[in-house]
Amino acid sequence: MRADLSPLIAATAQWLTRAYPACGGALASALCEVQARQAVTVAAWLRYPTVMDAALVGMAGPGGSARLDWISGTDSDATGTGTGTGTDGTDAWRSWVDEVVASWAACLLTDPELAALAVAGLNGGDHTTGVPMEFRRLLTPDARDREAAALLRHPDLLAPVTELHSTQLMDLLGPGQALIA
Repeated sequence: MRADLSPLIAATAQWLTRAYPACGGALASALCEVQARQAVTVAAWLRYPTVMDAALVGMAGPGGSARLDWISGTDSDATGTGTGTGTDGTDAWRSWVDEVVASWAACLLTDPELAALAVAGLNGGDHTTGVPMEFRRLLTPDARDREAAALLRHPDLLAPVTELHSTQLMDLLGPGQALIA
């Protein structure tokens, strides 16, 4: 049985790339999105390590982007609630953004050593069984990747987001911690 975190991963990566857009054209946007998706995937797999965890968040929902929108200054509506869901529902995807996953992904994007530790901690988990894992653009971005995602990987710009839940991530990845239950 596979755990489907794809709506959460897609929405959270979309939030990151909208809040911290690519620098350049279409290729830069694609490279930035790949890096965001890889970071969000690792963060989501760490946050919801089992099929049961993923099923529960799928039923309950991850919480949405309201606080992230406010903290990053990307409120999508005039009320400051960050819901951004007008009558046409064009921003309904925001309800699938996971604040903790976004914060953890921001930590991974701004700290290469932490990213490597997080990816290493995924081995043997429910999400990686029988699936080849490659997170090259997250772990070893080349010059073009770094240029495309200059805002997305900027520690000072992402600091308000990383500070939200970085302590939890450090506790999870700290020495002697079992990463996968």
